Amino acid sequence: MLFMSTATDLATAETVGFTLPGPAWAFGLTAFAGFMVLLGVLWSFRNTAARYDTSATVSTARPRRDAHGSQGAHGATDHGANH
Repeated sequence: MLFMSTATDLATAETVGFTLPGPAWAFGLTAFAGFMVLLGVLWSFRNTAARYDTSATVSTARPRRDAHGSQGAHGATDHGANH
């Protein structure tokens, strides 16, 4: 019978709840500030793809070739050209 009274006492006893180490609004404010920092990092990389897109700049930077595909008497002058 002793076991029954102990189980009943434990079941009906008021337990102490978990308390947060600060007010609830502080956790929301901390999360919001963290998301704003991450948004700032994301914003700093805006338009990066357009700055490093070489397809538009390379086609306008190359000199025009004549009908035979050469650039003159000495051939191609850039180091990456195909010979």
